[in-house]
Amino acid sequence: MSGSLRPGDFVRLEKIADELGVSATPVREGLHALRGEGFLTFEPRRGFVVAPLSPSDIQDLYLVQANIAGELAARAAIAATPATVAGLRELQAELDQATCDGRAEDVLELNWQIHREINRLAGSPKLSFLLSVAVRYVPQPFFATIEGWVSAAVHDHAHVFDAIERNDPAAARSAMEKHILHAGDVIRAMSWLTITLRWISLVPSPTIISGASRK
Repeated sequence: MSGSLRPGDFVRLEKIADELGVSATPVREGLHALRGEGFLTFEPRRGFVVAPLSPSDIQDLYLVQANIAGELAARAAIAATPATVAGLRELQAELDQATCDGRAEDVLELNWQIHREINRLAGSPKLSFLLSVAVRYVPQPFFATIEGWVSAAVHDHAHVFDAIERNDPAAARSAMEKHILHAGDVIRAMSWLTITLRWISLVPSPTIISGASRK
């Protein structure tokens, strides 16, 4: 999420095409795809509009993430070796330091790397893909600025790692589900969220529209 547009803003097809240096056709197709995914709405004779994200939307998205991520963690626990767990703990040490230093971008990157590694261990690419679909609806860079979110998002990892290290799929699933829902609870607890969400962009950056999204 780039944060350059707010819910209710119009998305100008021609402007995006000019910025990307492409014709209007692929941009139009991309905008229609985003409309189908719920990022945009369409107003006849006016164009595409950024859709809002409500607190109930966030609750639903975190619930979906928790269910899928929990299953991936359970499968990772079955496949884990001492070496893979050691790698996760090394990433966590870097994440802890980045958190202490207040390096928000590094916190997001390292947190992403940890979850990517767990998903890789699961050996379930279709589930990982479905999880990525749910995750992209939630503007992580914005939520990382909310007090308590970083703590909720990164400090539950030890319980997940311990379960994976024991090769205990049930415990890994439970720990991961609690971890994801904990982060979601912090967001939902913000009484001002309904107002703030009006200012959050739900439109991915132009690189995503043009097909160059992060893998």
